Amino acid sequence: MFDIDNWQEIYSTISKNKLRTFLTGFSVAWGIFMLIILLGSGYGLENGVSKEFEGDATNTISINQGITSKAFQGYKPGRFIQFTNDDYEKVKPMDKVEHISARVNIRNSTVLSYKSEFGTFDILSIHPDYRYVEDLSMIVGRFLNEIDIEEKRKVVSIGRLVKEALFKNEEALGKYIKVGSIPFKVVGVFDDPGGDRDLSRVYIPITTAQMVFNRGNKINRINITVGDATVKESEVLVENIRKDLAQKHHFDIEDKRAIFIWNNVEQYQKFMRLFASIRLFIWVIGIGTIIAGIVGVSNIMMIVVKERTKEIGIRKALGASPASVVSLILQEAILITAFAGYVGLVAGVGLLELVSRNMEGVDYFANPEVNINVALLATLVLIISGAIAGFVPAKKAASVKPVVALRDE
Repeated sequence: MFDIDNWQEIYSTISKNKLRTFLTGFSVAWGIFMLIILLGSGYGLENGVSKEFEGDATNTISINQGITSKAFQGYKPGRFIQFTNDDYEKVKPMDKVEHISARVNIRNSTVLSYKSEFGTFDILSIHPDYRYVEDLSMIVGRFLNEIDIEEKRKVVSIGRLVKEALFKNEEALGKYIKVGSIPFKVVGVFDDPGGDRDLSRVYIPITTAQMVFNRGNKINRINITVGDATVKESEVLVENIRKDLAQKHHFDIEDKRAIFIWNNVEQYQKFMRLFASIRLFIWVIGIGTIIAGIVGVSNIMMIVVKERTKEIGIRKALGASPASVVSLILQEAILITAFAGYVGLVAGVGLLELVSRNMEGVDYFANPEVNINVALLATLVLIISGAIAGFVPAKKAASVKPVVALRDE
């Protein structure tokens, strides 16, 4: 295998047939290149969609107010469905509800201030369980708790970007900021995987907001998490919620505009199934392309054996063993396959890296990449396949009888 004379002879053969060798290698390189690009693009789409889900836990259900589009029990269409605390209490004990929070948006007092620093940020009033809906993590301090809700405390948990804007390098914990003209004590600073928009939020207790900002018992939205519930179980919960709220607010259960329910569990699983199908499709196309390249290697090796029939006969007449003839042909096939596969691998990974650097911020597409272990395994399989592809013509060459070979024209 490591005989220097064999490698010199292989080099000489390749040098004499540059175009043929190039085209053979190109078919192999193109196969591995396309597999890497397809896999990388598939992962880029998957990463992009997964990134869109980062702002919320993937097991959430969001229930939003709407306007009726159908007449029902004497009520005319076009009626606004206003949620209240009673709706929150009605949904809270339902089966499969893990965490739940109502939400009220404060839209007329969005200016926050601390000393001489001012800024406009999103102010949301929520229950403590909302941290699980948004998948928050605390940097310092704590999030809101049930005592804050019960005692209607004027406390606030702020996003990292809010802290940086108002407090600069100063410690925020325990300080007071003004929400509009009302002072709230900072009890925590949080991080949020959802990005800058979610990090520019502040959260206050929903009971405090209803009292201070004259919201009465009104709420805008209900968010819940369903733990490890299956898609089917989450769909059953959605139907039960729609049924109960339809009965309470007197609207047709088939009126999808009366309330809007977004089932993140169902949507996330749909995307995951879609990407599983895309990955399977990519592997089928990629492997098919590689097989085409391998068939090309096998055909070229057969041509090589045919052209060198007389040479092989002379070798055998001079005492060359069948194993040495097989080894010579196999080495050439493996060399072409391995080198071309490596070039295709490097080119594919390089292009993905280039695309990744120049496509930041693109929706639903992020970090196109390929698992290096998968890439190396694909290349190894390619090399082994190249060896197998070269074995058939090598075996044929080893079986040539010297007398027959020397008569070949």
